[in-house]
Amino acid sequence: MQNNPTLPKIVVIGGGTGLPVLIRGLKKYPIDITAIVTVADDGGSSGRLRDDMHIPPPGDVRNVLAALSDVEPLVEQMFQHRFSHSVELTGHSLGNLIIAAMTSITGDFVHAIQEMSKVLNVRGKVIPAANQSVVLHAEMEDGSIVTGESKIPQQGKRIKRVFLTPDHIQPLSEALEEIKNANLIVIGPGSLYTSILPNLLVPDLGRAVCRSKAKKVYICNLMTQAGETLNFTASDHVEAIYQHMQCSFIDAILVNNEEIPQDAKLKYKEEYAKPVIYDFDRLSQFGVEVLQEPIVSYDGNVVRHDTKKVAEILYNLLLSEHKLASHP
Repeated sequence: MQNNPTLPKIVVIGGGTGLPVLIRGLKKYPIDITAIVTVADDGGSSGRLRDDMHIPPPGDVRNVLAALSDVEPLVEQMFQHRFSHSVELTGHSLGNLIIAAMTSITGDFVHAIQEMSKVLNVRGKVIPAANQSVVLHAEMEDGSIVTGESKIPQQGKRIKRVFLTPDHIQPLSEALEEIKNANLIVIGPGSLYTSILPNLLVPDLGRAVCRSKAKKVYICNLMTQAGETLNFTASDHVEAIYQHMQCSFIDAILVNNEEIPQDAKLKYKEEYAKPVIYDFDRLSQFGVEVLQEPIVSYDGNVVRHDTKKVAEILYNLLLSEHKLASHP
C-alpha cells in the first residue's frame, strides 16, 4: 500500500522480533509508516531460502508485513504458519515460501514485497535495507572474525565491531527518500549488533539517517543479550552505535523505568541476561534526551516492550514535534 503524504511520517529501522512488536501498536494511529528492515539474517528458514534461491532472506520482512497487514486473523496466521511435519518443509514458514515464490515470479525481491503488501493490505511501506543479501561479520575483541548473523551471538565473546560484505552495498533510493522526508525516525528495538547495526551500516542509508532533519529516537532494549550486549548499560548501546556510524545522531533515547518482574529476572538470568541499566549522567554527556517511561510487558515467557504504551509515546512525540492538533 502507498503511503499517505498528508499524514505525519514515521520511519522505523530494525529487524528481529522487536520491530513487529512496535509496528503493531503504531499502525493503530493516523500516521504514515515506513519500515526499513535488515536483510542480514542467515539462520533457519530464511537462511535456507537465501542459500537455495540466492535471494535476500525473507524472514524479517515477512514478520513486518504480517504486523502491518490488515487482513483476517486466519489469513495472517496462515502467512505466519511454520511447517513441522514434513521432511522438505519442516522449519519453513509459509510466508517465507510465498515471498520466495513471488520473487521468482517477479524477478525482484523488492517487487515481490510490493505485491505481497497489496495482497496483505499492508498499512504503510516495507523496504529492505538493500535489494540483495548482505553478510554480517563480527570482529571480536580477541581479534577473531565470525561470519554470519546467526553465529555471532553464539561465540560468547565481546564484540569489537561488526561490518558488512560485499563492499558496495546500495540501499534502495526509495528508502533514502523516506528517511529524507521523515518527521520522526525510530531506531529499534532489536538486537544491537545483529538487527539494528546491519541497517545503519549500509553506507548511504546510514549517512541519510545522520543527515536527516527529523527527530531520531532510539528505543533501548529492556534486557541485555548474552553474546551481544552482556552487562551493557543504555549508554553502552548508544556508544556502540556512534562508534560504528562515526556520527552522533540520536536525539532521544526511550528507556524503561519500571521494575522488571522478579520471576522474569530469574528466568533471564539463566540466559545471562539482565535488565538494561539506564545511566542517566553518561547519556546526558552524549547529549541525548532521556525519555523514562514504564514500558514493560511480560507474559510469563518473554519480556517485551509494551506495544501500546511505546506507540502512544512515539505518536505524542510526533504530535509535539509538529504541533498537530488532532488525536486518534
